[in-house]
Amino acid sequence: MANDREVLREVWEGKLPVCFKLTQDEVATLQQPDPFYLMVSRLSYFPLVTDKVRKHFLKYVSDEKQEHEMWLEYNGQPLKWHLPIGVLYDLIVDAEGESLPWVVTVHFDKFPETQIYRFSSKEMVESHFMSCLKEADVLKHRGQIVTSMQKKDHNQLWLGLQNDKFDQFWTVNRKLMEVSGETECFKYIPFRCYVGDGYKQKLIKPVTDDGRKKTLQDLVREILDSGSTAKIKTHGMFPPLDTPLQWMSEHLSYPDNFLHLSLV
Repeated sequence: MANDREVLREVWEGKLPVCFKLTQDEVATLQQPDPFYLMVSRLSYFPLVTDKVRKHFLKYVSDEKQEHEMWLEYNGQPLKWHLPIGVLYDLIVDAEGESLPWVVTVHFDKFPETQIYRFSSKEMVESHFMSCLKEADVLKHRGQIVTSMQKKDHNQLWLGLQNDKFDQFWTVNRKLMEVSGETECFKYIPFRCYVGDGYKQKLIKPVTDDGRKKTLQDLVREILDSGSTAKIKTHGMFPPLDTPLQWMSEHLSYPDNFLHLSLV
């Protein structure tokens, strides 16, 4: 089980300052809207933190657009709401050396249908989150932990994430981080390694056949041809390549129980 609580809390408390600005093309009033600033959790999703952003800008757009779905963009690139905020930042902003706050453009018109999914409700985010969590549990425990949980456990995980409550979330999530057997490791490591516009995934065990614990370097070599020179970022930092994968999975996974690794 993940027992280094200090690391877990440090990861949980990772925040990003974001400056939201309404695109100039959609300002329908003489008065220009002020930017809206938020400090957001790296572990959360934009649809969970932008209700106040929508309310702030709504009065500045035309009546017919007020019912439209709000979407976000950075430097011409629509932001995928189904990825955690920290993953988006590490992928498309931090690589450019952008200084904080992160300036995000708000839109109510011309939704980019071919680039991002439509978002209908927070229940849609919850469904996506629980689907990822179940997939991670299949990889780690053959799906035995999530299926043995009660509905109230699932709700507690979700509400802990949605309300940014560390203890509420980890009281249940620790069950998903427990290990058993002689190796005291998961069956496979749930991860996604982002390369370009997509990501790579494959079945990777945390130990070798002869019992050696695999490291981040082993993962890089197994999924990339240029593994020896690759740099991997997660939570805004570069973990040493000799970091054990099992430890990373227990301590550096996002709430969906996946390691989200950005190739830099």
